[in-house]
Amino acid sequence: MRMIDLLSKIAKEGEIFTLSSASKILDLDRLYLRKILYKLEKENYIKRIAKGKYLIVPLSADKAYYTLHEFVIGSVLVEPYTIAYWSALNYYGLTEQIPTTVFIQITSWKEKQEVEVFGVKYKIVRVKQEKFFGIKKEWIENTQINITDKEKTIIDCLDKPHYCGGMIEVIKALKYGRKELDFKKLSEYANQIGNSGVIRRLGYVCDLLNIKMKLTPPNVRNYLLLDPTMPVEQKKNAKWRLIVNLDERIIGVL
Repeated sequence: MRMIDLLSKIAKEGEIFTLSSASKILDLDRLYLRKILYKLEKENYIKRIAKGKYLIVPLSADKAYYTLHEFVIGSVLVEPYTIAYWSALNYYGLTEQIPTTVFIQITSWKEKQEVEVFGVKYKIVRVKQEKFFGIKKEWIENTQINITDKEKTIIDCLDKPHYCGGMIEVIKALKYGRKELDFKKLSEYANQIGNSGVIRRLGYVCDLLNIKMKLTPPNVRNYLLLDPTMPVEQKKNAKWRLIVNLDERIIGVL
């Protein structure tokens, strides 16, 4: 069978395939299959995404530049996964900023936290299993991908503001997305994630934006930075035990 016919057989299962799946589809020895895939890659019929993972380039496409949506590529880099943080914030239109990196949340250990595929940077963020929730399915380019829902996206950004462009982006998302956010779910998620910093930051911002939420200030003595990405300031908020290192006047005119 010609190499192109072998590729057509693989393509019936989808645009992205693995060495393992191709071996089963074609019923070929892996060593022999590796040689075939090497030739196909050299002739730009396929592109290597990661070790043992490939993208089929359609015959009608520009072989030098063809790729898939970055979320689809990201979905095959590691399992289990979800698109999260700034990437999810942008997907839902909760930020006007366009991140140059795709943020992927995982629970398993991965040696490389930053990878680049087809010129796109991917940031792999590992979290504890108990923080891995609030995930939904979305269709992109005929492929189902995992992405955090709107409320979990906000909570994740409050948990790790440095992965969303800082607290200013979270504040804007809450301010302009308040009509489409489920604040009951937001409150439940804030308590579920197990980080008092999330409750403190969310409570403070909701007070600032006059958003009513059922949140109880944690009984703690220490103070946390409102925005860990910004320099330390002296101003403090006693109710939420936060060091307010963002100018409230700027927040007010967002």
